[in-house]
Amino acid sequence: MTSEVYFGSIQQGRDAEFASLGAKLGKLLEHLDFSTIEKNDKVAIKMHLGFSDGYQTVPVFFVRRIVKAVKETGGWPFVTDNPTSIYNAVDRGYTQETCGCPLIPVAGVKDGYTKPVKVDFNKVKELDMGGVLHDADVLIDLTHAKGHANCGYGGAIKNIALGGYSGPSRWNKIHGIENVYPWWDAKKASPEHAQKLVESCPYSALRYDKEKHQLNIARFQCHYGNCTECIKADKDVGALNLQPEQFEAFQEFMAIAAQKVLDTFDDNKRFFINVALQITAHCDCVGLPQPVIVPEIGILASRDIVAVEQATLDLIKEKGLIESEIPPYFKHIKLDSGVDFSHPFARLWGPYKNPYLVTKHAEKLGMGQREYTLVEVLSPKKTMKMKPPKHVFERAPSFY
Repeated sequence: MTSEVYFGSIQQGRDAEFASLGAKLGKLLEHLDFSTIEKNDKVAIKMHLGFSDGYQTVPVFFVRRIVKAVKETGGWPFVTDNPTSIYNAVDRGYTQETCGCPLIPVAGVKDGYTKPVKVDFNKVKELDMGGVLHDADVLIDLTHAKGHANCGYGGAIKNIALGGYSGPSRWNKIHGIENVYPWWDAKKASPEHAQKLVESCPYSALRYDKEKHQLNIARFQCHYGNCTECIKADKDVGALNLQPEQFEAFQEFMAIAAQKVLDTFDDNKRFFINVALQITAHCDCVGLPQPVIVPEIGILASRDIVAVEQATLDLIKEKGLIESEIPPYFKHIKLDSGVDFSHPFARLWGPYKNPYLVTKHAEKLGMGQREYTLVEVLSPKKTMKMKPPKHVFERAPSFY
């Protein structure tokens, strides 16, 4: 059997409330069936609330409706994310009053309330999971679907794999995992050659430590596969050895980290909602307004994290890139349809950041399945045949 993924399209059959995305969210929540949430359950709504000026996150309109639905079950919802995002969430419209529930840092006010979990992946033995998330009874993984510089795509798995852990685990262990693979042969390169490699990169992804004679790479800035300027500069020396598995390690580790979070919740108390609106090239981490580079899609929901991710990626692939909106700093982008890496995010970030890799690893870990059945709610075809109610402006309460 395939997993069911429920889908509400941004497109509507009528200019009426019953055909809108707000109404569709209500139907999606009915299908998710919050009845498995018990009275007094503590319900973590894990989000990425963004940073600074990044307003293209999940609209608080949807958050409030989900919170209301949880409260109707007798559960106690709270929104959680890393401390920085929580502290300045008000700048992007998220408060206890607007969301309808408290906002609590995932690992406490000093990012120090954690629960150690064993992972044993590529020299990393342990990660520190956010204690607040670990202690919750129910998980609602509410995610803004968008691109990501390290892995092509940031969705439901990334939301808990990175956002579910303290800063040191997130930044020093998960984000640093690609560098456990040897890719730089210092013996073959002179300091002058190392500097030449640094200068060859149009994305400033390479940095040279002269004292240690060590070349470092920021893979979130690297577009290898689209761009090969460093390989060209290294042609006669052979000091670089960039391989697909070095980039894929990040996605595999994300799947592992996400699985550890899911393991703390019962199967019937895990819900996944992907909001595929305002789809940008970068993650919300950058904290900046960005061009929308894929047409808006709608909202997807499932009890299967792998299926909802696969469906979201497939719909993004189906929509394709809005080529006119691609920022000019993507200097080596491949747009022709004949390339092997045909997903829009792989075209942006390079074939080694294939966004489907994370679902492959997640399925292998038993987190869900990539085979799914897409069930559309209140489709445009259906709602255009429905009789609209009498249109009334400024319904009660009224100032008249």
